[in-house]
Amino acid sequence: MNVLGKTNTLDEPELKILLTELKNGDKEWTEVDKVLIVNSMITYIGSIDSELRDQLIYTCFYQVILESNQLEPEILKELLDCSLTLLFKGIGENGTDTVFTRAFTSLLIALILGRDNQDDFLPKSQVYEIKEKLIQYLNDEEDVRGYVPNRGWAHSIAHVADTMDELIKSPKINQSDYPEILEVLWNKMFISNSVYVHQEDERVITPILEMLDRGLELKVIENLLDQLPHKMKVQKEQLEPEKYWFLVCNLKNFLKSLYLKLNKNTKLEPLQDRIIPCIEAF
Repeated sequence: MNVLGKTNTLDEPELKILLTELKNGDKEWTEVDKVLIVNSMITYIGSIDSELRDQLIYTCFYQVILESNQLEPEILKELLDCSLTLLFKGIGENGTDTVFTRAFTSLLIALILGRDNQDDFLPKSQVYEIKEKLIQYLNDEEDVRGYVPNRGWAHSIAHVADTMDELIKSPKINQSDYPEILEVLWNKMFISNSVYVHQEDERVITPILEMLDRGLELKVIENLLDQLPHKMKVQKEQLEPEKYWFLVCNLKNFLKSLYLKLNKNTKLEPLQDRIIPCIEAF
């Protein structure tokens, strides 16, 4: 199968009908043309139809990749290659519909990583390629909208945080990679163009806690916290007042959420002690 090379696809209404039947169990994946359906799903992964994009395409990818294991490793590898290209469709745009392709492609990468964590079919070099692409994507993503009226969820930052969480769980990623991953997640929380309002902070904290649980040294986060007062002072001098207060809001929400999440582990109390002065400083 060559997902990228196949041009034969269902149209959106046909795909909705078929995926609804598969999702509800009225049809089995063994009864349908997987090549045709998967190619159609990847073609419309960024559809502006939220029911098709979110409730059907993503849900059915989850079903066929993780629940029923109906897609062979060769197909998953092709889907991964396709996804690493689609992840950058329209990158740098803000407020356009291309964000849905990027955001839901990142979730597909998470599913493939999850399957690899179970069945070990990706070479280590490809997992590291995923790491590099996700870092590049996080650095470059400008559209951080959560729920979009008349379009449904974009949630690009929350989705890629979920993907990073799956990446961190891969035994092919080393602890030495954690600081780089932490920094790009951390930096994405401190934006000044808008305020996160759809629990992006909590989703970003999940892979951070996963890294801590897997051996990330506390001092790496302590250093980031210690740098915040000076960093914010510089930002206050450089940003317009409105943008500075957007930044303060994002920062405080993130730090408060992190503080609360750390409550579950007494070994992480030193981080809480560093967080409190940061919250009180702004």
